[in-house]
Amino acid sequence: MPVDGFNREWALELFRESLRTSRLPPFLSDVSALFDDKPPVREIPNDPEKLQYLRDLIAYILDGRDIIFTYNTTLLVILALFALFHLYENISQRSKWKIIEQDSAAASERRSNSADDSEIVSEVVSSSSSTLEGSTSSQVTLKAVDADVERLPLLGNRRQEQHNSRNGLWRNLQYLLMYQPRPIPFINRTLPSNGTSLFISAFLGLNVFYHLYQYPFELRYFFVFADRAGLMFIVNLPLLYLLAAKNQPLKLLTGRSYEALNIYHRRVGELMCLEAFLHFASMLIWRLFLSPSWLKSGSFYNYITHPLIVVGLGAFVSYELLYFTSLGSFRQRWYEIFLASHVVLQVAALAFLWLHFFTARPYVYASLAIFFVDRLIWRLWMKSSSLTADLTILEDGQTFLLSTDWDIPASKGRGFLAPFRQSISHGWHPADHVFISVPTLGRGHSLQAHPFTIASAAPVVDPAQSPTHAWLSLLIRVQSGFTSSLLEHARSNSRVAVRLDGPYGSRDPLNMLRSCDNTILISGGSGIAVVFPLAWALATSHYGKRQIHLLWVIHSKSQRSWMPEERISELRKFGVHVTIPEPTNEAGRPDIPGYVADLAANSEGRVGCVVSGPDGLNRTARNACAAAVRSGANIHLRVEKFGW
Repeated sequence: MPVDGFNREWALELFRESLRTSRLPPFLSDVSALFDDKPPVREIPNDPEKLQYLRDLIAYILDGRDIIFTYNTTLLVILALFALFHLYENISQRSKWKIIEQDSAAASERRSNSADDSEIVSEVVSSSSSTLEGSTSSQVTLKAVDADVERLPLLGNRRQEQHNSRNGLWRNLQYLLMYQPRPIPFINRTLPSNGTSLFISAFLGLNVFYHLYQYPFELRYFFVFADRAGLMFIVNLPLLYLLAAKNQPLKLLTGRSYEALNIYHRRVGELMCLEAFLHFASMLIWRLFLSPSWLKSGSFYNYITHPLIVVGLGAFVSYELLYFTSLGSFRQRWYEIFLASHVVLQVAALAFLWLHFFTARPYVYASLAIFFVDRLIWRLWMKSSSLTADLTILEDGQTFLLSTDWDIPASKGRGFLAPFRQSISHGWHPADHVFISVPTLGRGHSLQAHPFTIASAAPVVDPAQSPTHAWLSLLIRVQSGFTSSLLEHARSNSRVAVRLDGPYGSRDPLNMLRSCDNTILISGGSGIAVVFPLAWALATSHYGKRQIHLLWVIHSKSQRSWMPEERISELRKFGVHVTIPEPTNEAGRPDIPGYVADLAANSEGRVGCVVSGPDGLNRTARNACAAAVRSGANIHLRVEKFGW
């Protein structure tokens, strides 16, 4: 049958209505079933070949939608498995720390004698190498400033005591999963651990499976590939917003806070940008080269300026701009622009996506619900507090403390939401962080919120006692933008009104350390803000029969002022083995692999390690722990990465 405008219009109308209603009638001749009470007035073509092709094309598209719409169910099943594992891990950790911390009488006695112990430690320090400060339970050998740390032996020349408690194959597998490869050459992009990369690869594989499952690998059905790319984009949309939310159920189910899940948020965003590009490019290829002539309507200009295509292009451009403004290089240079553009582009992208096609609308609604509950209801109403803080510029002139204190309220108020209304005024946990806004700096800064780890010890809140007083300190290093403006304000003003949003974080690092017989806390520079509260909590609130070692690597002597000397002395008084090597700009980098290897080799039972510092230090410490695991040590590791 010849192709004419009459048949083309009928075919296009049938094709569009089938996709809109997501229904394929038993026989295409029964067209009235598609249009309900609006039957077509034109004669139905009877070309069997074209009708069969059209029927198959629509069927492949609708079958793909049925398959892909089970994607989120699969994610929920995977999440349930992680939740069960987290529950088992919690029960196991609680049983272990109860054994370690059960002898409260002995703990109290040891604490009362800690002053004498600290004097003995001080005597040992004074007689040891002058390159170290603090406990010498595990001395740190300093490497030359120009030494290539990556090429030096991972465990130095220390003799390792071989453990035979684990199977060699299992130890090697743990080592491989824990190991973190070198950054990518030329672009110097930091890679995560092999275990994280493997999980991300499995997630990407799941998406590829859903994209290509039962796909007809024929060019004449290429529209199915393009349609599935768009579907894979929208089904990942709620997950993207859930991983970005500061208040999310994933923390309760997995024990990981949003900042630990941020790497997955970024990978999901990158995958979605790829799917959006594939959807856009594939639709163009289909329209220009692969679509049958009897399914084309008008010129290419008419196609590209169709309202459906225009709003689709708007969504595509918005999400691609979101990706480029979220790159690490952009965030570090223009963090304020990143914050503002993220909100504006999200709103525009969701609006365009809602208008683009009806199948996206349920996912847009779900994403909007997550966004507004997190931003407006929870963060602004339930977790926001306004306080007046002191500003103290430290010795290096480029770092300052923001500190404040208050009495913790006796209760969180009344109502069914009271148990969830935990703002910073009710206290926080070790290694938590807050977002701060300073309206005094100007209208632009009042709309911004910047994250900082709480460097002071978490208050002990006992419901049976009177309200506790809280002292909060934030260690702020000056960068461009907000922190630079706040430093200029601190030069002429010792106090400032701030709005605190938080606290945010997870108890997972502390719970893991409490369940271990030995703990290793390694920090670099301002990473002391993470490990100090953990060491303080272990030494005071959760004291038990465990050894606590803290290593703080500093770049210059002026960084010593970042943590008051009396706090370090109190840690030593409580029995914490504190090691502070000479600054790296004078004596070179410390031998962290050897430090970890010595402690692991001389420790019995579980060893918990928390690391917080620059990427290079984090990788060195992680790989040192991985090597110790391969040698037989029972090490459990958490890396608290700081920065943007």
